[in-house]
Amino acid sequence: MSKLIFFLGGAGSGKTTLAKALSRKYKAAFFDMDILLRPAAEAIMTLQGLDPSDRDSPEYKRLCRDLGYRITMDAALDNVQLGIDTVVVGPFTKETETTNWIEQELSRIGRSLEDTDVRVAYIYLANEQLYYKRIVARQSPLDEYKLANWDTFTASLARKQVAWPLPASSVVYIDNSEEDVNVALSEVERHMYR
Repeated sequence: MSKLIFFLGGAGSGKTTLAKALSRKYKAAFFDMDILLRPAAEAIMTLQGLDPSDRDSPEYKRLCRDLGYRITMDAALDNVQLGIDTVVVGPFTKETETTNWIEQELSRIGRSLEDTDVRVAYIYLANEQLYYKRIVARQSPLDEYKLANWDTFTASLARKQVAWPLPASSVVYIDNSEEDVNVALSEVERHMYR
């Protein structure tokens, strides 16, 4: 039974770093929404006369957000259908609050929670200051809106509960506040590939 592993969490939490490390070790397909959507988002935002690096404004969310999730899930589901363990990275904020979302996605490829091992690693940090420090340190133009609108952006960093009907053992919340990423990685690995 192939695995579909989601790495969720706020910007700067380290979800991509952990997801890549797990994918590398277990040779799982890797799909990061930010990477998959980037060319289309830059084109769409530019055509609208908006900042092509913006990934957080209401305009970006209206024009690009849903497209990014559709592109990402189509690619991921194609690999799940091939029986390949698949790792998906993104915030998935709306999606995780919708109870039947994961079942609807799996049904697109004739699958269900009965024949697909869906797991979630929700990555978070201990406090807002740590998120800020890590976001600043990565020096990405994609973070400029976040930093310029920090007071409103921080609402997106609140830990969310995953509403999908998964066994409790399939969803793990991991504090990635330690400097050594291997601390969180060993916990991710234990829960995703135990």
